[in-house]
Formats: sequence, C-alpha cells, structure tokens
Amino acid sequence: MSQQLLFFFSAVGAFNGIVVGLYFLFFARPKQLSNLFLGSLFLALSIRVGKSVFFYFYDTIADAYIQFGLFACWLIGPFLFFYVHSAIKNKPAIKKSALWTLIPLAAVGVVTMFLYPWSEYPTLWGILIRVIYIQWLLFVFFTGMMLYKNRLEVFYQSKNKPFKIWISSIYVGNLMICIAFNTGNYTSYIVGALSFSFVFYALILLLLFYKKRDQLLFLETEKYKRNKIDASEVRLIQTRLQQLITTDRLFLDANLSISKVAGLLQISSVKISQTLNEHLNTNFNDYINSYRIEAAKKMIEKEHTFTLEAIAMDCGFNSKSTFYNAFKKQTGTTPSKFREENGIS
Repeated sequence: MSQQLLFFFSAVGAFNGIVVGLYFLFFARPKQLSNLFLGSLFLALSIRVGKSVFFYFYDTIADAYIQFGLFACWLIGPFLFFYVHSAIKNKPAIKKSALWTLIPLAAVGVVTMFLYPWSEYPTLWGILIRVIYIQWLLFVFFTGMMLYKNRLEVFYQSKNKPFKIWISSIYVGNLMICIAFNTGNYTSYIVGALSFSFVFYALILLLLFYKKRDQLLFLETEKYKRNKIDASEVRLIQTRLQQLITTDRLFLDANLSISKVAGLLQISSVKISQTLNEHLNTNFNDYINSYRIEAAKKMIEKEHTFTLEAIAMDCGFNSKSTFYNAFKKQTGTTPSKFREENGIS
C-alpha cells in the first residue's frame, strides 16, 4: 500500500504538470513570451519527473523513454532562465537570445540521442547524465544571478508583491528540484519526483487562489504596457501635478479623487496613476496623504490648543482613524507620540 501511495504522489504531479504546461503553451491569455517559456518549463520538468517515476517503479521501461526524459532535463535550466528573464523584462531581444540558445541545445540533444542510444552506449550515458545535471545546475545559478542583478527593480522598487512571491517560488522550487535530482545518489532516486509534486501543487494553489493573475505572472502589468509614456511627458505630469496640489492646496479637499485631478490637469487618470506608480513608487492616496501629513505636522507644532481630530479634518482627512493610519505609515509614529516628542502636552 505504501508503494502505491508513493507512486501516486510521485506520478500525479508529473501528469498534472503536463496539463498545466500545455495550458500555458496554447491557451493562456495574454499571449506572452513568458507564458510560452513557463509552459515549456512545466512540460520539461513533468517529462523528466515522469521518467524518474516509471524507472523507479518499473525499471523495464523502454530505453527511448529514458533518453527522452533526459533530453527534457537538458532543457529545464534554459527554460527556467528565459522564463524568469522574460517575466522580468518582456523585450523582443529575449526571443532572439532564447532561439540562439535553445535551438543549438535541442539539436545537440537530438543528435546525441540518435547517434549514441542508451542501450548501446551505457558508459557514455553515465557521463552525459552528469553533464546534463551540471548544465541544469549552472542555468539555475545564472537565473539566481539575474534575479540578484535585477533585485532593485524586482524586489525593492516594484509595488507588485504577488509577482515577487511567484517569481521567488518558481526559482526556489526549481532549485529544490535540481538539488534533489543532483543528490539522488546519496538520498533516494524518487526524492526529485516527490519534490516536484510538492513544489508544483504549491505553485498551482498560489495561481488558483490569486484572482489578479497578470500581477502574479508579470512584473509589469498589461495596463501599463499598453500605455507607455516617455520621460519628457513623465516630467511634465510630475511638475503639473505638484504645482496643482501645492499651489491650490487641493490636498485639503477630503473628497479629492484622481478623476478630479485628471479633469483639472486634462490628463487621463491612467497616466497619473502610472506616473505615480512607476516613477514615484507610490499611489494616488499615499501621494495626497503625504501632503496632508506634512500640513498636519506643522499644525501640531504650532496649534497647541487644537485637538488631533480637528487637525485631521483641517488637513483633508475625513476620519480620525484614516488620519492615524496615514500618519503612522508616513512617519513611523502616531500623531500623539509626535506631539509628545515635540514637547507639546
């Protein structure tokens, strides 16, 4: 019974991985290059894992299937590298770079399989298997280096938290699977398959339970990709927005909205939101609240007889709780403690 359960948990991940891989390759929308690489990555991993499962439980499987599984393993690392690369930066040059890498690798794999079959060259394949695993490990390393190189854009400057979780999970999951297969001789041959099943279902649960899938799969969402604005327009929007907010003191309006500001500036609200998100690393509410908090701090320092609630209302907040939350977010302290720190009782 335990062997049957082990087979089930090992094989079910591989089977479902093929289904998900085909979905990303042919049915996922929008049609992005990163989706193609993600689908290919799931397929390659699933085929490799499937080969391990059947070889572990039924070691009489055809040599051709063993070779096919190892061929898939040969491409796992490159698919991971180009998936992460295209998810971070969806540029046309990535496609050309991927083709120049994947086509030669695939050609070498196919030629090797036909010229040196497993059944006739078992000693050679013993060496080739180590080469395949080392190549896989190297691409995992290169992917990690790429993530580290782009850490500011991906993990610090970006507000897209779901993508940070997803891309980290993809990388760490693949690292775990790669290590499991590379250390199979010292642990158990089936550990790699079990690792894949665990990682796969963790990723699928994350994918299913997060509604805004574009934010999860892409660093830059489609909304902003379709509305690129150049640097000169960004500077103009920033200047006009700051002038409008500070000169007319619009931040004192408790009912101020991005649509109202867009109407006054005669600029689309999408462009304002995009400018704030991409270039000022903030959103409209936090941007307006920053001016309100600065005004509130000055009032707290000068108007000793005013209550904090009165100051909040005078500075554009429509409730005391909103004021306290915004103040703590902007300054790291509460209005009451700020008043005490400035010697005001």
